Amino acid sequence: MIKWRLMLTTLPFVLAALAIKVALRFGFGFEGLVEFSDVGVVLTGAVFLIGFMLGGTMADYKESEKLPGELACALEALEEQFLHASVALSAQGSEALRSADIHARVLELTSTLRAWLVHNQTQKEVLDAITAMQELVFVAERAGASSQAGRALMELQNIRRAVTRIGVISRTGFLASGYALLDTLVVLSISVLFVAKFKSTVGEIILVPFVTLIFVYMVRLIRDVDDPFSYGPDGSRGAAEVELTPLNDYHARMAERGITDRSAPR
Repeated sequence: MIKWRLMLTTLPFVLAALAIKVALRFGFGFEGLVEFSDVGVVLTGAVFLIGFMLGGTMADYKESEKLPGELACALEALEEQFLHASVALSAQGSEALRSADIHARVLELTSTLRAWLVHNQTQKEVLDAITAMQELVFVAERAGASSQAGRALMELQNIRRAVTRIGVISRTGFLASGYALLDTLVVLSISVLFVAKFKSTVGEIILVPFVTLIFVYMVRLIRDVDDPFSYGPDGSRGAAEVELTPLNDYHARMAERGITDRSAPR
């Protein structure tokens, strides 16, 4: 049903355009001012700009699809580095790092990331949570697990990089001036349909809603694709949000290991 949501919510615009055209044609007897063939350049310009804007937003979208997986891999690698340090230190008789504490801290960070992605926490809070994980790095370093601490610090940097990139993609729209021209051309294209003359009434009734559907749907799709992280507070997603499956699966694997998540979003 998700894939049809955008289509269904576009239909009111299509019906409104059809109603206006029918009212002009049959209510006021207005047959149009210019031939439909003469307005083709306007429609062609709108189609060209739609393709340009869609291509630009899809580039960021393809990158966005990778980010949840990169976050999950970095989190699991971070956990493994700390566990490696814990084992190495235990062999030396040190209990500076305990596996239960490591699981709890990494799980807390994972829950914070998930809550941030569904807009239940701010980016500052998630960045603070990443910085707080440095405490375990310093513990491992002081206890003598320098190599593992260094690799864990690199994974923290990878997590921070992914979070920063997600924040930029989510908050920054693609080419605002392009959106201004796109909206103008689409409104102009639909408007000229109302004053265009068609060779037949059937063609008029078919083409006006058809062109309106394509243009309005594509503009709304481009805006939706432009922010692939606009989840609802409950984690619900629309037609163009990227999947959080890798991050959710990692969280589930931790839970299966008997870890109680007290900070997961309800």
